[in-house]
This record gives sequence, structure tokens and C-alpha cells, in this order.
Amino acid sequence: KYYIHFIPYFANLFAPLFIFISVVFFTSKLASNSEIIAIFNSGMSFKRFLRPFILSSILLAILSFLLSNFIIPISNNHRINFEENYLSDKKKIMKNNINIQLSVDEYLYIEGYNTNRNIGYRFSLEKIKDSKLVSKIRANIIQWDNKKKEWILKNYQKRIFLENGENILIKKDTTKINLKLSPSDFVFHLNLAERMNLIELNENILKEEKMSSGRAKFYKIEKHKRIAFPFAIIILTLIAVSVSSKKIKGGIGYNLGLGLLISFSYIMFFQFSSTFSINGNLEPWI
Repeated sequence: KYYIHFIPYFANLFAPLFIFISVVFFTSKLASNSEIIAIFNSGMSFKRFLRPFILSSILLAILSFLLSNFIIPISNNHRINFEENYLSDKKKIMKNNINIQLSVDEYLYIEGYNTNRNIGYRFSLEKIKDSKLVSKIRANIIQWDNKKKEWILKNYQKRIFLENGENILIKKDTTKINLKLSPSDFVFHLNLAERMNLIELNENILKEEKMSSGRAKFYKIEKHKRIAFPFAIIILTLIAVSVSSKKIKGGIGYNLGLGLLISFSYIMFFQFSSTFSINGNLEPWI
């Protein structure tokens, strides 16, 4: 079952490279047999020669777009579930220094969050109005009640700041708090975006941007990757025809070698740009 869902993901991931190499091989074979020379001598232009390649690449690009945005995310869900259950390292269960902007004037902070027990430590919630602190809630522990579907605060303190400079302190051993969050909002998996279709990606980008959690870029990278890959099929097809349509001494071997060099350069630059976008300031669309 794992490999049934594993194969479509990697087949689509490397589709531009498979298509690129196949076009190089096919066109080089035509060139080495002098068939392209005969085609051009008959009066056909290079643009007309390109037409079937371009039409085929557009058809494959549309297919790749539909697969990556609507079909493969369903398959990825099964694949990632298997990997998380049997292949992933589960030792790291603590998430540290979680900052979330709940609204325009509310900011949440949790120093540490245990993903297995759904318990957060050293919780604070600040409300700000006109650049002034209005109230601040603190608690040693915030815990999710799975039965009642609500958050419980322990060692609760709420300080309300008045306009005259005074403040009011409210203390409770235990209280519940209404947060528009669930335990999944405190835990983020890098491969979570791979489970989502295009509509879900757009919804989560808007949600994370409102929360200012800094996680929107992960969804944006996945979204732009899915948009770029179909165009990569068309672009790499054009390059493949261009580098292999002339008859040269090196023959098919030279063209395939050049094709592989361009292909791996494409992968290398893609990985570099993704890393710079996640860890630096490079825009995801770039």
C-alpha cells in the first residue's frame, strides 16, 4: 500500500526531468539519422518542427497540474501517514517558543508545547490597543481537554491595565479559556502542505497570514512549486529540442550528457531556492 502511494508522488516530482531526457534521446536519434536535415530541406520551418513537441508538453503540463493539485495530495496523505507511523523519528515531542498573532490586537506565546500530551508550559496572552497593553493573561500550564474540546489554564493570572496607570490582578487555580485554536495549530509538520489540494493551500495561506505565525511561506512554496512544475515541462522540452536538434560528432551520448547536466542543475537550483525561501528572505514565488 505504501509503494502504491509512493510511486505517483515521485513520478510527478521527476516528470519534467523524465520528459526532458526522453525528448533529448528522441530528437538526438532523429538528428543522428539525418532525418531532421531532410525535414528542414523539405521546406519546414523550425517553428513548425517544434509544434508537436510544444502541444505534447502543454498536454503533459495540464495533466501534471491536475495530478499535483488534486489527485496526488490524496495519495500523499496515505504515504505521509505511513512514514510518520513507521519511519519518522518521534523523539522530538517538544515545540519551543511558539508565537501566534490571534487577531490584530491579541498575541499568544507558549514557551514549550508537548505534542504527545497536548500541554503547553508558561503561557501568556497579551491584548494591545492603540500601542498600549490593555490586559495580560499568564498561566503555568495550558492543557487541551479532548472531551469538552476546550483549553484549560492552571495557575491563572490576569492583569488588567487601566488608563490611570493602575492595574487589577485576578487569580484562579484553574479556568477555561476560549481560543480559536486547536492542538494542531501548535504543531506544524513540513510535509503538511503536501497533503492539501490547491483550494486548501490557499485557505491555509490566508489563515496563517492573519495569525502572523510565519508558516504561510511553507504553504506558498508548495503552491508555487505546483504551479512552476507544469511550466518546467514546457520549458525543458524547448531546451531539449534546442540542444539535440543538430547533428554533432558526439552524437546521442553528448546530447544526453548535456541534458543530464541541465537537468541536475535545475534540481540543484530548485533545492537552493527552496532552502533560501524557508530559512532566508527569498520570496516563495521566486
